[in-house]
Amino acid sequence: MRLVHSSLHQEVADRLRERIFDGGLAPGVFVDEIALCEDMGISRTPLREALKVLTAEGLVRHEPRRGCFVAEVTEQDLDEIFPVIALLEGRCAHEAALHASDADLQELEALHDKLARSAKTKRINDYYATNFAIHEAIIQLAGNRWLAQVITDLRKIVKLARLQQLHAPGRLEQSLSEHLAVFAALKARDAEGAEAAMRTHLTRQRGALRDLSRGQRTRIAS
Repeated sequence: MRLVHSSLHQEVADRLRERIFDGGLAPGVFVDEIALCEDMGISRTPLREALKVLTAEGLVRHEPRRGCFVAEVTEQDLDEIFPVIALLEGRCAHEAALHASDADLQELEALHDKLARSAKTKRINDYYATNFAIHEAIIQLAGNRWLAQVITDLRKIVKLARLQQLHAPGRLEQSLSEHLAVFAALKARDAEGAEAAMRTHLTRQRGALRDLSRGQRTRIAS
């Protein structure tokens, strides 16, 4: 499929990012420029510009004289990233509690009702989608584009890990409880409470991912 676009390298970057996130380009794999150019019907120039974009995002690493490889996320990376995300999204919740209108809170309430229904019926994919929408809504309500930009960039790195923390035993119910605590603080216009609840939510999310990873390693070893 040939790509035609006024900003071709950005379109190529979007396509490659999608392949990375859906597993078409696995962590650690060599990025075969010749094969990709043939597959996409493009020259090396827009591909290399696209790879520069993904390298800047941390999704690809470049090794001199060897080429590009899809980045791999380690447990240490996650241990370092999650406290930062918790800090940033906590600040978003703080600002959202101060800025949210009654109409904003009604929309958030509808999302939380949907989240609760997904948890009750164990529809994990629906839960993930609604969970993401809630986080995005709170970030937007904070009204700070710099916070939003940094959070988006960090999320891309976390997404590389391809771990689903809601599969950890009891995590679905715990996650819902944490979300409801954040929302309760938002409704009460309790900025500090919302910030603390959001930071707790993301810290426990990291703990669930760590437990899940340990369980996977134990099963492999046995």
